Amino acid sequence: MNYQQTLDFLYSKLPMFTRVGAAAFKKDLTNTIILCEALDNPQHKFKSIHVAGTNGKGSTSHMLAAVLQAQGYKTGLYTSPHLKDFRERIRINGKMISKSEVVLFVKEQQKLIEKTEPSFFEVTVAMAFNHFAKHQVDVAVIEVGLGGRLDSTNIITPQISVITNISLDHTNMLGNSLAEIAGEKAGIIKKNIPVVIGETQEESAPVFFKKAKTENAPIVFADQVLTAQNFKIRNSKLSLSVYQGGKIKYKELHSDLTGIYQYRNILTVLETLTVLNEKTEIKTNQESIYKGISQVKKQTGLQGRWQILSKNPLVICDTGHNEAGITEVVKNISQTPYRKLHVVFGMVNDKDISKVLSLMPKNATYYFCKPNLERGLAADTLKEQAVAFGLKGNSYTSVLEAKATAIQVADPKDLVFIGGSTFVVAEAI
Repeated sequence: MNYQQTLDFLYSKLPMFTRVGAAAFKKDLTNTIILCEALDNPQHKFKSIHVAGTNGKGSTSHMLAAVLQAQGYKTGLYTSPHLKDFRERIRINGKMISKSEVVLFVKEQQKLIEKTEPSFFEVTVAMAFNHFAKHQVDVAVIEVGLGGRLDSTNIITPQISVITNISLDHTNMLGNSLAEIAGEKAGIIKKNIPVVIGETQEESAPVFFKKAKTENAPIVFADQVLTAQNFKIRNSKLSLSVYQGGKIKYKELHSDLTGIYQYRNILTVLETLTVLNEKTEIKTNQESIYKGISQVKKQTGLQGRWQILSKNPLVICDTGHNEAGITEVVKNISQTPYRKLHVVFGMVNDKDISKVLSLMPKNATYYFCKPNLERGLAADTLKEQAVAFGLKGNSYTSVLEAKATAIQVADPKDLVFIGGSTFVVAEAI
């Protein structure tokens, strides 16, 4: 098989969460263990950092990787889903796995794949671990796909576990309360391995404390140690200063991720790096921290986080897609100057649509669309539900048609926002 045929094999033969939803979620780690044992357990051949959470885990993972790269470590990065290219999921020092290596891996493991019948995600995790071991990375940042306890990535023994936050998402698989979801995320907390929690939340904090105590894992909440102040956005950079105990620790950090909400992820990253310095052999200095956080997109290829696609009119996209994520997106919209607001909007059909729609700005023209996958919610259905929340606009046959129409209608001083789903953003980009 060539590269495209290999991708077609992976996409069509294996259960894929982005396509079919919950049916692709395997309830144990058996397949991942079988695949990795056949590969001589590559996950044990490099140091790792494990990152979970409802929102912000992708940005946090990319930031950590960027800082480690700036420090001179050969750094692996595994994230999901991809936006444009499957190979975005597996990177070393920002460089995607080659097409030939994807083809070779599937060719060599095809019989085992057909025998084991793993999910798309399970094969991808095994491919990533094999790639990082083969290229002898110093450290790999591994982002959890879904949940934590039963996620395929949860066969690693990391240097540190990181959980960004908890909010209601994937409730059909992870639980209907923050405490239940926290229980699943807490599954990445390992015996004697330090854990950093990004945000203190009333319902989830006791769950993390209990799990950490059971595992004798040192635990710290980043937002109880660090605070961020003096926010500014200038020259496509977010600027802020970080304080600890009333004293400044990082003066005027600059980030190329300009969503104001990124300050929470930055605090999580900074505290994670502090704990790594104190408790592991992975060391970073202030110079690398400043450089890495200022060049995340350049170093790691991250896209889709409050990303400016064009100007006149200003076109911005963001992958926030659940209640907590959309809340932050709406805050960013409110802090962006514009004359009129145009929103290109689509969702998948297994999200809590009403919660999200209730948060969206009413003073906007909407361009409803369906992302091009089986889980995509029909544009007409989304439009009908949106009317009940005072959101007015038309439905379109595709994301690209909706985007093109919005840009054509908008005046140069207007804002066109594109979002509602990672997959809408992927098509728009």
